[in-house]
Amino acid sequence: MRHSLPTIPQFYVTAPQPCPYLPGRTERKLFTALQGDQAEAMNDSLSKQGFRRSQNVLYRPACADCCACLSARIRVADFSPSRSQRRMMRRNRHLARHVSSAWATEDQFDLFRRYLDARHADGGMADMDVFEFAAMIEETPVRTRILEYRDGVGGMKGDLWGVCLTDVLDDGLSLVYSFFDPRHERNSLGSYMILDQIELARKLGLPYVYLGYWVPGSPKMDYKARFAALEVYHRDRWQAFQTPETYSGTTHPLSVKPIAEQVASLSMPESLSAPVAPRRVLRGL
Repeated sequence: MRHSLPTIPQFYVTAPQPCPYLPGRTERKLFTALQGDQAEAMNDSLSKQGFRRSQNVLYRPACADCCACLSARIRVADFSPSRSQRRMMRRNRHLARHVSSAWATEDQFDLFRRYLDARHADGGMADMDVFEFAAMIEETPVRTRILEYRDGVGGMKGDLWGVCLTDVLDDGLSLVYSFFDPRHERNSLGSYMILDQIELARKLGLPYVYLGYWVPGSPKMDYKARFAALEVYHRDRWQAFQTPETYSGTTHPLSVKPIAEQVASLSMPESLSAPVAPRRVLRGL
């Protein structure tokens, strides 16, 4: 199926396939290609409407009878770490953040393989080879950075503990994908990298950190609900997170708008029909 707006982008829908978050359900996605001079404007605009980036594609869940997947972000100005999160930050204070362009390395791939083998051996990425990994990191038409977290004692040659692929949006940092050394489970590195990027966004004057999707009823997503000042994109608007029980993950044939209606209601960037304006340069990224 293909649905198009009266502007440049073309929107498509994937065929149904097993849901990776909730057993017994199927998923499908609404997606569009991210390319050309307007790629950054598209990424900025659609990220604010619940879309996520994967290489040169923007997508959003569009399941036939389920709306459990909710895009989540943190309001940086209102965020305050919990007591356990402060302990987590102290536990990882020996780590140093190194920011670079989106370029894959053998060191990153070795860590990625250890992470998958330990945490997601049966997942969709389990068979990813070094070339597919490089494509995941490097095929980006927008402003993307690699954040490496290394043992600070060794500087740039210190042991690599964690990696986060992050897009720089006009209103925040969007965490595209992260992975870490499973041997350091006690350090809660996934949550630590989120905490560190909240602090980085604060220094850059960016109001949000986008976390991807939170799914009620999915144990692997529970950690996102533990962050203060959380918002979810629910019923076509961002709203302050309440409790997990507030957001029903039950299926219903009328819980999702028809695809054509979803596409027609999208707000597209004005720059699609106007010259591209210069972007503000952020020091440090």
